Amino acid sequence: MLSHLGMLSWSSEETNTPVNLMAVADPAVDPLIPGGVALLRFTDAVLEGAPDQIALARVDLNDEVGRAGVVKAAGVIGNFQMMNRVADGTGMPVGPGSRIRHADLIEQLDLGRLDHTNE
Repeated sequence: MLSHLGMLSWSSEETNTPVNLMAVADPAVDPLIPGGVALLRFTDAVLEGAPDQIALARVDLNDEVGRAGVVKAAGVIGNFQMMNRVADGTGMPVGPGSRIRHADLIEQLDLGRLDHTNE
C-alpha cells in the first residue's frame, strides 16, 4: 500500500492535480479529485467484497466519472490487489529505503502501526 500511495502522490505532483491522501485513511476527508469520494466508496466496497455495496458504489461512481472511469477504476483496483498478493505471498518486506522515502506518508496516515518490516 505504501508504494501505491507514493505513486498516487507522485502522479498528483506530475499532473499538478491536488490530492489529499488523508482521504485514504479517513472517509470523512475529501480526496480533492474529481469523483474521489465515489471512487473511495467503490474501492472500499470492492475490497470488502460485499456484492450489494459494490453494485451501489459502482452506480454512484458511474454517475461521477462515467462507464470508462468505472472500468479504469476496476482495472487499477485489480492490479493493485494482484501486486499486494504477490508481495504478501512471497513475504516481501517493505524495505528501509521505501520507509525512508515515504516517512511523511507513514506518519501522516499512521501506517507505522502496521508491521511490514519482517524484522
